[in-house]
Amino acid sequence: MSVVKINVLSVPPEMRETLEKRFAGRAGMVESADGFEWFELLRPLDGTDNYLVYTRWRSAEDFEAWQSSQAFSAGHARAAAAGGPPPTGHPGSGAAGGPAASGAELWSFEVLQSAGSKT
Repeated sequence: MSVVKINVLSVPPEMRETLEKRFAGRAGMVESADGFEWFELLRPLDGTDNYLVYTRWRSAEDFEAWQSSQAFSAGHARAAAAGGPPPTGHPGSGAAGGPAASGAELWSFEVLQSAGSKT
């Protein structure tokens, strides 16, 4: 059964564009991970500063393997060095090494039911 990992990122208004650019340039870093199923970056619309980074995995073990992988570590190093995109589930760092998010919390869920559009 699939698992969902949602990283809740608290992003001050002045850092929103920075965070969005980093994720836009992430160049499929997580998509090649074994067990990866889905990614979405969700922008808040209701007055909160919380962005949601939604990833779906074949298993919790696959997610944990991704977090401990060299690709994950390399993504962190690249973001810190160049102000590039963060690895999935993490706020990353800016060109000067500072985070775009002021806080993060990881939520975990097991998928019990799923449906999609036929269009």
